[in-house]
Amino acid sequence: MDTRRRLESLRQLQHLLDNAFRVPGTNLRFGWDPVIGAVPWVGDVLAALMSCAIVVQAHHMRLPRAVQARMLLNTAIDVVVGSVPVVGDVADVFWKSNAKNFALLERHGAEVRPATVGDRLFVAGIVLAVLALALAPLVMMYLAFRLLWPR
Repeated sequence: MDTRRRLESLRQLQHLLDNAFRVPGTNLRFGWDPVIGAVPWVGDVLAALMSCAIVVQAHHMRLPRAVQARMLLNTAIDVVVGSVPVVGDVADVFWKSNAKNFALLERHGAEVRPATVGDRLFVAGIVLAVLALALAPLVMMYLAFRLLWPR
């Protein structure tokens, strides 16, 4: 399958996952992602696997690694937030990771361009946030020990 047809298939997948339905009387659109995600655990995993099709295409098109990382992080945010019951399903209506990823694919795929400063800042910000979350329990334990056993 050539790249153009693959992109059209992915555009249709992105539309189905993020924008297939409209809430009557509003401009609010949502797709199958929050509907599938309503099924605990299995739905979130299935939606994430479908979302990865766009990321895999980005890899095949040799998009910059920072852009691919940003796409993976968009999908990871969708999965993590989506795994929270009810709140995650509502968030899926607004955090359209597939639309974000497809926009990145189109922007960087037409002519492979280097990652933008925004792409790099996004990736760096997420990495710093993950590090902060990983270090927070250690800092809390240190402070607890200092309070319990002062010098």
